[in-house]
Amino acid sequence: MMISRPWSVHGESGVGRPSFVAEFALWDDRQAAAAEQVDMQLDEVDLVRIVFCDPHGLARSKTVPANVFRTALRNGVDFSAGPFLFDTGHAVAVDFLADPGVGVDELHGAGDFVLVPDPRTFQILPRTEPRTAWVLGNEFQRDGSPHPLASRDVLRRVCAEYAKHDLAPVIGLEVEWYLTRLTGGPPGNAGNGFGLQGQAPAVEAMNPGYQFNLDSYYDSVAEVADPLAAMLMSLGLPLRSMEHESGPGQLETTFDPMLALDAADAMLLFRTQIKQACRRRGFHASFMTLPRLESFDSSGWHLHQSVTSTKTNLNVFATSGDAQDGISPEGQAYVEGLLSHARELCLLSLPTVTGYRRLAPQFTLSPTSNNWRFEDRSAMVRVLSGGSSTHVENRIGEPCANPYLAIASQLHAGLEEMTSGTPANRSTYPALPTSLREALDAFRTSSRVEELLGTPLKTCLTKLKESELSRFEEWCAAQRPPADDVTEWEHNEYFGVF
Repeated sequence: MMISRPWSVHGESGVGRPSFVAEFALWDDRQAAAAEQVDMQLDEVDLVRIVFCDPHGLARSKTVPANVFRTALRNGVDFSAGPFLFDTGHAVAVDFLADPGVGVDELHGAGDFVLVPDPRTFQILPRTEPRTAWVLGNEFQRDGSPHPLASRDVLRRVCAEYAKHDLAPVIGLEVEWYLTRLTGGPPGNAGNGFGLQGQAPAVEAMNPGYQFNLDSYYDSVAEVADPLAAMLMSLGLPLRSMEHESGPGQLETTFDPMLALDAADAMLLFRTQIKQACRRRGFHASFMTLPRLESFDSSGWHLHQSVTSTKTNLNVFATSGDAQDGISPEGQAYVEGLLSHARELCLLSLPTVTGYRRLAPQFTLSPTSNNWRFEDRSAMVRVLSGGSSTHVENRIGEPCANPYLAIASQLHAGLEEMTSGTPANRSTYPALPTSLREALDAFRTSSRVEELLGTPLKTCLTKLKESELSRFEEWCAAQRPPADDVTEWEHNEYFGVF
């Protein structure tokens, strides 16, 4: 017998609020049109994962039946504030029972926010049973205003600033990561808890490594990597290459240039689906910068960037001459912005303890100084000249960074200098931080960060990273590990989750 549940009309079922999207005019025409297409696809789907990106860059989701999603699409879905409150080890970093102290009243008592699906990101996942779709959402407060802690909204605001100048930022993704084989160890629950650590996944290497781009080494991982490449293409991601890097089973995945928000969405989808597809097959993918495994090399995230004029559809970094090494004055100003603000914004590209271990002389092609050069992989910013394809590559990032915040920080720094009228054109720039503690101190005192993120998100991120760092420093004080080695704490904290 069907039981009536009248309370669901008022949103108590967890499906947002009736007509939330319409009431607050949250969609543009493209989203409204996309929603009509999604309605027609829902008959082909059993379940939908409604996803958002937390401050750490991890995908958080709720899975709902397709018939529930029909309502959630326009009503939104209620979501706990928990992902804003916990650090990387799930320690409570923001006191939601007393005073959260970040300027967001709705965090008191960990009250729900409303996650509104962006219908333009709706994807039916390949080869899933039951048939499952994925859709990204935007976070809103209950009064219809964008949530102050929403990282996707930070990038949307930065892109809107570019649009005011008739510009559109373009991003190319080049991501290094590790493919390992699970060896059937314990699931890691022993000792795990809020701010405590279980064991990282037990794995073994796929090959010896250290034969860069060797076809035979790629072939040794092709049974996994080739189906992953096919999956990425079926998701509509503009895959350019899958390559074997230096370390054992270390891969690099690159994508064609995309508009900035599309690139960040693609990065979140790519990392999440790669990890899940590998796990289903008995493998483990990790985007941790440097796992604590013998002979493993560091992994980076190289962010390729250019800017297009929306009036002319031309690359504003390109020069009009035939010089092989050339970049326009606008492009030079953009690079000045990246270098001038690299120290204070570094936390958003290198958010973990381990990320700073890569900035060391033994990793020859990792940047150790804040500089730029043409076609030089040892520089932090490498400028690639090639007429209409001229662009810059910032090599500072780690592959587990929050894609919305990492990309937004780069674009914000570049635009600020491009539009200032008087680029700094310095000969030296502030030194890069050498540790997460140093990066957090620079981040904490920066007015530029506040301008980019707003006070609530800056304050929240500071609390999250302070909690993570405090736990690491307390562990180090007790264990006294060698200063230069990746610690067991880092491996347990990052290897599995990221």
